Amino acid sequence: MAPTRANHRVGRILAMAEKEVLHIRRDIRTLYLALAMPVLMLVLFGFGISFDVDHLELAVVDQDRTDLSRELVRHVTASNEFVVTHEGTSPEAALGELRRGAVTGVLLLNKGFAEDVKRGGARVQWLVDGSDGNTATQALAKAQALVQMAGRSMGGTVLLAAPPLEARVRTLFNPDARSAMFLVPGLAAYLLAIVAVLITALTVAREWERGSMEQLFATPVGRLEIVVGKLLPYLGIGLLQVLLVLTVGAWVFDVPVRGSLVVLGLGSVLFLVGMLGQGLLISVVTRNQVVATQVATMTSVLPSMLLSGFIFPIENLPVPLKLISTLIPARYYVATLRGVLLRGNGMEVLWPQLVALALFALVVLALATRRFQRRLD
Repeated sequence: MAPTRANHRVGRILAMAEKEVLHIRRDIRTLYLALAMPVLMLVLFGFGISFDVDHLELAVVDQDRTDLSRELVRHVTASNEFVVTHEGTSPEAALGELRRGAVTGVLLLNKGFAEDVKRGGARVQWLVDGSDGNTATQALAKAQALVQMAGRSMGGTVLLAAPPLEARVRTLFNPDARSAMFLVPGLAAYLLAIVAVLITALTVAREWERGSMEQLFATPVGRLEIVVGKLLPYLGIGLLQVLLVLTVGAWVFDVPVRGSLVVLGLGSVLFLVGMLGQGLLISVVTRNQVVATQVATMTSVLPSMLLSGFIFPIENLPVPLKLISTLIPARYYVATLRGVLLRGNGMEVLWPQLVALALFALVVLALATRRFQRRLD
């Protein structure tokens, strides 16, 4: 008896899933939203959002005009990280360029620089526009490194006051310090969260608006069967989204996959179930496509961007926001993606993230099922 009842339940779930597939096939916009938009946005954001600082405009004031001063300028600009756009003999004119925002930095070589180099006590002055803190920090670091390298090649002269201790740094997981390696995994989680919530936020709301919910109530399909049946097609689309986004990330931005594919797949399934369930819960509560879209956007876009660690480190958030971020599933999926793709982590490291994703998925599905009432108000 029990197997027959279970078989009937499975059959009803599959029938609901088939019905939802027919809706998706008739509405090509849903497929575009689900498949094309994440890939397009990943490429646009991946190239458009970058913390890398290259080709900085530089003003050079060489008051010494000797072979050694010109050699220092050549060393500084050889890598094209700094590009000389203004040359002159007046510090005031160079500062004017800096105030206008025409250049990012000013390299000032005082008269007598070559003599100081020969005596082993040369100094140079470097001024940087600090209105953009990130650019200023990177520009100073690049300037320090380039001038020190130039000093060593010019007879071991110490420039810009080298410290008494030398630290040899080895950068792991992202040795080239490329922004794309850090941003693309977080961007993938951000885009998948938005699309997953939006496409399911319209499902039950669409049924209410079209009046087909009354026909659904006349069938023996239960609440849980309706919820699961509606989510299954979108889960399949979501998994295809994950494959497309990760493939584009690897192909276009050279993002590697260093960890366990099993952990990556399990984390993706749990995350998608949670976000699809959140969208379904919104549609059940609102019963209106316009309102459902607005609520879905508000509850997915900003939290997934600001409170997930996608751009801003969670450790730097105020305590109240840090506590709120524990309720954001994108936080755990971003950690899972970066752990698997960049650090090569496995289950022994990422199990807390997977448990959190599973709990969120269970809670939202339970709430969506409970809120789904088989009656007309």
